Amino acid sequence: MISTFSRHAVGAAAFSFIALSAHAQTATTADAVVPAPSLKEVTVTGNPLGASELIAPTETLQGNTLMLRSRSTLGETLDGVPGVSSSYFGPNASRPIIRGQDGDRIRILQNGGSAPDASALSYDHAVPVDALVTDRIEVLRGPSALQYGGSAVGGVVNVIDNRIPTEPINGFGGRADLGYATGSQERSGGVVLEGGNDRYALHVDAFDRKSDDVRVPIDLECAKPGSPGLARRICNSQNSAHGGAVGGTLFFDRGWIGASASSYRSDYGTVAEDEVTIGMKSDRYALEGEWRPGGFFSSVHAKFGHTDYGHTEFEGGSPGTTFANMSNDLRIEARHQKIGGVEGMIGFTSETGRFSADGEEAFAPHSRTRANALFLHEELATSWGRLSFGARTEQVKVESLGYPDDLSITRFATGERSFNPHSAAFGALVNLTPQWQLTSNLAYTERAPKDYELFANGPHVATAAWEVGDASLEKERSIGFDLGAQWKNGPNNARVNAYVTRFRNYIGLNASGVQRDGEGEVVTDPAAAGTLAEYVYGGVRARFTGIEASGNLRLLGNEGFAAMARSGTLDLQWRGDLVRATNTDTGEPLPRISPVRVGAALAYGDGPWTARFGFDRYSAQHRVPADGTRETGGYTLWNAALAYRMKVTGATLTWYARLDNITNKLAYSATSILTTTVYPAAPLPGRSLKVGLRASF
Repeated sequence: MISTFSRHAVGAAAFSFIALSAHAQTATTADAVVPAPSLKEVTVTGNPLGASELIAPTETLQGNTLMLRSRSTLGETLDGVPGVSSSYFGPNASRPIIRGQDGDRIRILQNGGSAPDASALSYDHAVPVDALVTDRIEVLRGPSALQYGGSAVGGVVNVIDNRIPTEPINGFGGRADLGYATGSQERSGGVVLEGGNDRYALHVDAFDRKSDDVRVPIDLECAKPGSPGLARRICNSQNSAHGGAVGGTLFFDRGWIGASASSYRSDYGTVAEDEVTIGMKSDRYALEGEWRPGGFFSSVHAKFGHTDYGHTEFEGGSPGTTFANMSNDLRIEARHQKIGGVEGMIGFTSETGRFSADGEEAFAPHSRTRANALFLHEELATSWGRLSFGARTEQVKVESLGYPDDLSITRFATGERSFNPHSAAFGALVNLTPQWQLTSNLAYTERAPKDYELFANGPHVATAAWEVGDASLEKERSIGFDLGAQWKNGPNNARVNAYVTRFRNYIGLNASGVQRDGEGEVVTDPAAAGTLAEYVYGGVRARFTGIEASGNLRLLGNEGFAAMARSGTLDLQWRGDLVRATNTDTGEPLPRISPVRVGAALAYGDGPWTARFGFDRYSAQHRVPADGTRETGGYTLWNAALAYRMKVTGATLTWYARLDNITNKLAYSATSILTTTVYPAAPLPGRSLKVGLRASF
């Protein structure tokens, strides 16, 4: 089914555009083409002016599509979207990797605003969001993400949950979800309730998710108390998470104002160590509003958020290292009327954060980061398409406070660094014919180094290394170019994007050749046990190139072969991507880059029934640096889904079943540090059947 969405004003999104069809945007293995009952009009991140044609390469997951492909982590939920892979630190912690870039080059937002946590600091730190109470997830790739700063040079992931309603809700509605998966014995449930009238709207949501150790096709050792020493499960991969939110909005003649409070709690095992678990909490309070004064500025939109994040790493039940991140973020956008055919907006952002890590494995110091920025976005509509221009200037201060709780720990340098990153982007869209479009984006981006890149000095268990920062690091600079083509003719469509990004000072960890013991002392004995290799943050020249493609082909439908297909439709959905990342100083590949991926699926729909059967093929990854990084073999994962929709007294029930990794194939992710380093590799999950029910009313 092809879903068409028309635009309405959603103030929570910093950028907005008309959503594309579900097939064109989300043709991935877990997608089943499930008919959704009367989807409401939405806008999604991508264009600040709400243009109906998109210059930036963008993907959207929402409704039943998101329901069917959702996993317990954000990275695994998005894995398989063209250009997007997952950092996969087991089934409980993963971030999206976009076009080969991860960590603090990918900006994760919540309702268009900052969503601070500690997930970019370490691969074993989870992102505190859950798809059970998420309305949609938007992925913006490439150069056009600069409005969110240098930390978005790879792309933006915007998680939207409508906890502050941005439009009146007339009446009462919501949804409830229940699910069970055999591979991890996962039990999940969530509920979203909304109601109101022309003057006010209320939102309440809650979720709960529990799972045991994940089944895999191979016997793995496990030293966790109470577990068998050898079993076909990923040791210490259990998880328990719950949370919820309450929010509301008041509407008046020239705008609206709303607020929300949300909470997330999780307790999960870190698969790198058999007896280590992480207890996480994240509390967020948000205030948002819009004023439409008329005159030169047609609207002024503002949002403020306060986030209190923390987690403790428990070793056999005893508390160990504790991480905390207290932050505030403010964003103001003012849209102006047309000036000689040019319309646009200007904006201001301010973010402050106070980070701390306390314990034996604290590899980064206490720190304070302050960032202020001005940005603008302008567009010119023409008879043949559209032109866009954006620019951003920032002031960033990063201060190391050392280890104030224990002055005897002196390995962390103290001091402050200031940076002034500047970025600019140009975009163009050309309508060649009613069916064909060409797009291009060019951007120059600067990123200030993060606190840990400047001041780290300690053991990092997740990377099995002693990490050392460099307080003299300069800004990371890059130039990115993207060229795309799109064809659409009824249900048939195809898209392709090619890109190249060159970095002048790509900041990453580089092996120094030094070994250190647990206290940080240099070890010269090559036979010494329990040592960690030293890795130092430094800048190199780097180049990322790649191509992404996806499309949909109607095989059987209501015309031509209608008699064969009855009233149903049969579509062939296909996708593929590749990325090459090279350290151009040495000529070696960069580590943890996704291999070539291709996939296809047959999607059938007939009335209330939908079905899907397809595969994803991952090539072997032999392009790895000569530093001991492991190569990975190729594999193919087969998947299927079946869904049935029915009406019951004012509610729509969607029953579904999804079968992942049908052949129980043993597979390892090339983008996971668990696969590529000294740790025993954690395989991808084995065969699993998930059954569920969604009630929408």
